[in-house]
Amino acid sequence: MKDESTEGRELGMPPQEAAAAARTRIDALVEVAEKKHFTGPWTLFYKEILRFWNIAGQTIVSPVITTMLYFLVFGYSLGDRLQEIQGIPYVDFLVPGLVMLALISNAYINSAFSLFIAKVHGTIVDLLVTPLTYTQFLTAYVSAAVVRAMLIGLIIWVVSLLMGATAWFNIPLALLFMFLTALTFAFIGVVIAIIGEDFDHINLLPNFLITPLTFLGGVFYSIEMLPEPWDTISLFNPVLYMVNGVRYGMVGVSDVPVWHGLVLLVAMNLFFGGLALWLLKTGKKLRE
Repeated sequence: MKDESTEGRELGMPPQEAAAAARTRIDALVEVAEKKHFTGPWTLFYKEILRFWNIAGQTIVSPVITTMLYFLVFGYSLGDRLQEIQGIPYVDFLVPGLVMLALISNAYINSAFSLFIAKVHGTIVDLLVTPLTYTQFLTAYVSAAVVRAMLIGLIIWVVSLLMGATAWFNIPLALLFMFLTALTFAFIGVVIAIIGEDFDHINLLPNFLITPLTFLGGVFYSIEMLPEPWDTISLFNPVLYMVNGVRYGMVGVSDVPVWHGLVLLVAMNLFFGGLALWLLKTGKKLRE
């Protein structure tokens, strides 16, 4: 806190210097407040949680039911024919892929559509002029998307276990892969929401990239079942490493080294997280 002598000196300053000094003090106070108080980012995070929770029938129940239909159709119809893959019952082999299928799509959808709607309605400007830092702003949106994705993934996992699957080989590792994957696609959702100009741009990525890569990432099969050169081509699909990381955590088998998936996810999070933060700071297509 500055004393009376400091105030006296500033009163005798030229107007521009006095304004600059006052601005410096205000910035310092705001910085201290931001470091000590988390009311702002928590409020934004809570708002985002309420947004999807108030329509839980669409945002949570619907994707869970859809995924469990996959489990019933593929798990029990193909399971009678395939029996086992890599020594694992096909029903157990299928669970990690279905968990990741739902987790990836919901992490992306939550952050992308929520932020894009705020941009379209103009409410994003009101948030950007608050004392929230860009890091706090990004953290609130991304955290809400991760919570939604993890919640849906865990529900599908638990329901699968109740339906007879045995998928709990290394639970901490499975949760780590789920979290890092959800975080990656939440960051991607923020990036697309910022640079997207209409809803077609938001839907473009899941329809023509995320969904195909997920289905071709070993959700329903092992790449060892593919002929050349498709098994080699599949190694360039990043989703393959995410699915197999969770699969190893759940049932103990993987088509690729698990550490490859961890390195890939860390790198993707750093890249897309940094890109999202940079786009927020530049205000690209947010204040236009």
